[in-house]
Amino acid sequence: MTEIVITGLGATTPLGGDLASTWAGLLAGRSGVRAITEEWAEELPVRIAAYVKVDPSEIIERVKARRLDRSTQLALIAAREAWEDAGFTWEAEDEVDPQRLSVSLASGIGGLHSLLNNWDAQRDKGYRRVSPFTIPMLMANAPAANVGLAVHAKAGVHTPVSACASSNEAISLALDQLRLGRADMAVVGGTEATIHPLPIAAFGQMQALSRRNDDPEGASRPWDRGRDGFVMGEGSAIMIMETLEHARARGAKIYGTIAGSGITADSHDIVQPDPTGEGQSGAMVKALADARLSAGDIRHVNAHGTSTPQGDITEAGSIRTALGDATDQVVVTSTKSMTGHLLGGAGALETIATLLALRDRMVPPTINLTDPEPDLGIDIAANVARPLPDGDLAAINNSFGFGGHNVAIAVTNANSTV
Repeated sequence: MTEIVITGLGATTPLGGDLASTWAGLLAGRSGVRAITEEWAEELPVRIAAYVKVDPSEIIERVKARRLDRSTQLALIAAREAWEDAGFTWEAEDEVDPQRLSVSLASGIGGLHSLLNNWDAQRDKGYRRVSPFTIPMLMANAPAANVGLAVHAKAGVHTPVSACASSNEAISLALDQLRLGRADMAVVGGTEATIHPLPIAAFGQMQALSRRNDDPEGASRPWDRGRDGFVMGEGSAIMIMETLEHARARGAKIYGTIAGSGITADSHDIVQPDPTGEGQSGAMVKALADARLSAGDIRHVNAHGTSTPQGDITEAGSIRTALGDATDQVVVTSTKSMTGHLLGGAGALETIATLLALRDRMVPPTINLTDPEPDLGIDIAANVARPLPDGDLAAINNSFGFGGHNVAIAVTNANSTV
C-alpha cells in the first residue's frame, strides 16, 4: 500500500499565529479563551470565545482582505506556512507539477461573516451596499479555492462539509486520492471563523456552549464533572501530504505518516451522539484496519473531547470499546480544553497535534480537569503534559460532528520505514 507522509505544517489558532507558538502553548497548558468584549455580546447568555491569537488583519493587506471571508483569510495564512515549511515558495508556478497537486480543505459552516454582514448592509442601507464579492466570499469552497489558486493546484480542489468532522474527512479524502494515484501531493486541512452574534446565540439556545462567562480560561473542561458545554473557537490548520516516493525524490523532511482513516455515521440524531458509541468506536476500528495497525500499537488518542455532558462520556466508552485491553497503555487528551472548538477546523489542528505529540514524545494536557467524571476507564493527561515512550509509535485523532459524522485518523511518527 502506498505510504502517505506529512512534509509541511501550518496553523493560526487561539494559542498562536503560527504552528510553533501554537504547539508551545498546547504543551504549556495555556488557554486561548477570553471574554468577548464587543458590544453585540452584552445581552447574550454566552460572552466567551477563543479568537485567533494574531488577527488576520495584521498579516493580510487590507485591499486583499476585503475580498476574502475571515475563514479564507485564516486558511491562506496557515496554508502559506505549511507550503513554505514543505520547502516551496508561496504562489510560485514552477516548483510543483500542478496536474499532480490537489487541495482538500474543509469548513463546517463556510463564509458566515460575509453572508451575515452583507445581509446587514442590505437591510440597513440598501442593496447597493452589498459587496459584489459576497458570493465568492461566502461559499463553503472559498477557502479551498483560494488556496488552490495560490499553489496552482489542478489535480482537484475539494471541500468536504460534515460539521465538526469536516477537516478529518478532508484528510481522509486526500489520503484516498494520493493512494489512488490521482495526485502526488495535497494541501489538506480545515478552517473556521464563526465567532459572531448569530452562531453564539444559536449554539447558546441549544445549551451547547459553556456559560462560564466569569472564568473564560476555565470554561472548556472535558471530562470534568463541572463541564457545561464547549467554547466556540476559530482558526485554521493545514498540512502538506505526499506519497513517500514523491517526498523522498525531492529530499523532503518527514514529520510522520497519515497511516489510515475510518468513517462511520451514527444515523441516530441530528445533534446528539449515539450513546452506545457504536459509530465512534467503529470509526476507530476502521482506521486501525486501514492503517494495518492493531489496538496494541496505539499509545495516544487526541479525543474529540468537546466538554459537553453527553459527548465526553460517550467518547470515553467508545475509546474503551475500540481499543479493548490496550486502552490501559494509551494516554488520552483533549486539546479543545485550550483552543476551544474550531468546528470544521478542529480535526486538522488536532491531527497535527497528535502527530507532533508522537514526534516530541509528549502529550499536551487536558486543562481544567479538577473533578473528573468517575469510572471513565481512560488515562487522561490531566493538567500536565505527559511523556510517551521511545520507539515507533501510533496514535488516533477523533472528530465527531452534528449529523452523526464520525472520522478517526491514525498517524505514526517518522520511523525507520520512512
